Amino acid sequence: MDLSRLNGSSVLVTGASGLIGRNIVARLLACECVTVYALVRDEVRARKAFAALPQDNLRYIAQDICKLLPEDMGVDYIIHCASHTASKDFIERPVEVIVDILTGARNILEFAKVNNSRSLVYLSSMEVYGSPTDGSKVYETSASHLDTMQARSSYPEAKRACECLCAAYAAQYNINAKAVRLTQTFGRGVSYNDKRVFAEFARCAIEGRDIVLKTKGETMRNYLSTDDAADAILTVLLDGKAGEAYNAANEDTYCSICDMAHMVADNFGQGRVGVRIEEQDIALFGYAPTLKMDLSAAKLKALGWSAKKGLKEMFAETIEDMKKQAAD
Repeated sequence: MDLSRLNGSSVLVTGASGLIGRNIVARLLACECVTVYALVRDEVRARKAFAALPQDNLRYIAQDICKLLPEDMGVDYIIHCASHTASKDFIERPVEVIVDILTGARNILEFAKVNNSRSLVYLSSMEVYGSPTDGSKVYETSASHLDTMQARSSYPEAKRACECLCAAYAAQYNINAKAVRLTQTFGRGVSYNDKRVFAEFARCAIEGRDIVLKTKGETMRNYLSTDDAADAILTVLLDGKAGEAYNAANEDTYCSICDMAHMVADNFGQGRVGVRIEEQDIALFGYAPTLKMDLSAAKLKALGWSAKKGLKEMFAETIEDMKKQAAD
């Protein structure tokens, strides 16, 4: 996408060393005259992650987002990616999950207010819709199916509250804040040891092991490549409407986890990988309940965005990158 409109500006990316943040930082540093502030918890790790990128316009801020002060640094744009992402935390540390997510969002919105920033994107999640089961298209106006009295709801309920906080800052302080509701996203940059299901499928293909499902794999959802996710976020940053939310998903990737497992085994297993089901209590792992989450991306497409990469290409890139990590 054309990012020339950002030339001469500065962009703060929180959670910059994470999967989505790294991709966005790389995209921004490829622009002319864009200063990128990378807010990270571990500067050593971040410098290693960004070692191959141009450094002249990259500034590191080693800071816990929950302790960020609203300092005027002349930051024009903000992309807030920092968040809890480990499913087990949602059931084992739900209080910290809620408090940290809310505190981080409040701090970054105050930061945007003090800096008079032109635009802020809050990275939300498809989980704000809860667990729809009828397979109907899910739009930004669709109702939520969350049970507030379940500890596992700590993550999606905190995300929902932060979206409302963005809308409140837009209404009360004229902050140009908006949210992107990402579906499950992967591609280049996924850690070899990532615990999510797509990473396990990729590891099985690399190591020649059977894919073992801990459920019947009936959950259905869309997916999105890291590259397409970065484009979606930057599109909303530049053209999204204040106080609005946008789904980001490749609608063509809608499938069940079981179907995806067989696709990986058939296309990347080299005849050595099968698919087995050994059911366990998914609540022990913090997984979301069985659902059918078919996100509509029509609202985002109306801004000129479209997904470019399908499921096979996403796995091909993930597997190639993870093989490189294993060889290093």
